[in-house]
Amino acid sequence: MYYLQRTVAKPVNCSGVGVHSGKKVNLTIKPAPPNHGIKFIRTDLLDCPVISAHFNMVVDTSLATVIGFEGFIVSTIEHLMASFAGLSIDNALVEIDSYEMPIMDGSAGPFTSLIKASGIKELDTPRYFFVIKEPIELKKDGKMVGVYPCSSYKITCTIEFDHPLINKQSYSVEVSDHVWESEISKARTFGFLHEYEYLKKHGLARGVTLENVIAIDDKDVINEGGLRYQDEFVRHKILDCIGDFSLLGMPILGHVVAEKSGHDFNHSFLKKIFAEKKSWETRTINDIKVS
Repeated sequence: MYYLQRTVAKPVNCSGVGVHSGKKVNLTIKPAPPNHGIKFIRTDLLDCPVISAHFNMVVDTSLATVIGFEGFIVSTIEHLMASFAGLSIDNALVEIDSYEMPIMDGSAGPFTSLIKASGIKELDTPRYFFVIKEPIELKKDGKMVGVYPCSSYKITCTIEFDHPLINKQSYSVEVSDHVWESEISKARTFGFLHEYEYLKKHGLARGVTLENVIAIDDKDVINEGGLRYQDEFVRHKILDCIGDFSLLGMPILGHVVAEKSGHDFNHSFLKKIFAEKKSWETRTINDIKVS
């Protein structure tokens, strides 16, 4: 656990295609000062508008996490946001020259490698933590997300799909740099062939290939090389949770438990958290008794 805020040490860049738009996009991550947070800047638009990566800026969660402000958007931010959170990066400026983030290989691994190639700089300013004091839960239609008091940041995720390859999977981690990089960051997004055909018909998934998505037919994975982990599916859902919950704007001290959740339900839960003000507080590590 890091007590001081952190940013990247120097600018780094990459390029790729948007998974839905199919458009090429260039991305640069730059250092930022203390209390800046994570912000995105659209360099392809007039006046290069800037938007903070915060849950109250989310405008769509149907297929990915999309933030927007005054008519412009940045789409599919969850994998990069998960990388920042997994590596305890509090401050960065992300320049992007299109509306959708590059999908890379479908995981957060390339973004994690990019940030580590930049190096990580510790800033002389305390980190504030989102400290959970009382349980908060949201349940609906068989889905559940809860967060409970804990002296570290833990996530337990359960998924269930009516498919012989997935069925019911659960995974639990205490989030740290090492655990993020070795156990979670390389888990790829996945989809079923019938969903892909539907999305294609409606002008989406234009950037999807077997290089950036785990594709599943009626029985098995069709990607050459198969899975990176036997339970790669639930690991990727944890990756998405880390990205979605990073939109609180500061690291969590609490145990997040998610069952059959997704971007939309996670976002609904973030709104519930902020409505339950008696159940949490924001504090620096010097004010927190960590067991």
